[in-house]
Amino acid sequence: QVQLVESGGGLVQPGGSLRLSCAASGSIFRSYRVGWYRQAPGKQREVVATITSGGSTNYADSVKGRFTISRDGAKNTVYLQMNSLKPEDTAVYYCNARHNFVVAWDYWGQGTQVTVSS
Repeated sequence: QVQLVESGGGLVQPGGSLRLSCAASGSIFRSYRVGWYRQAPGKQREVVATITSGGSTNYADSVKGRFTISRDGAKNTVYLQMNSLKPEDTAVYYCNARHNFVVAWDYWGQGTQVTVSS
């Protein structure tokens, strides 16, 4: 069982920045792909950014050039640096860890609210 705890959300003005953190309960990066997803009111959950065990990253087109996903193995933590935030980035952001081979080993955090508003 993997536990994920997100933090770092909040209220920020358009153009501002936030850094989200996702702390895992153990050393998972060698076996799990970790990603950030978000869900806005009335919309489906969507992928924002992912980082594989090998360190490859992928981003949704809507956040490319503005968001950066990274990880710190010593701290078992994945980060999402969000710059140039827009009102449409407003959502609950979730951290996900998906095992590379066992489909059922798919874990979610509780989510953290990000609100971009003036």
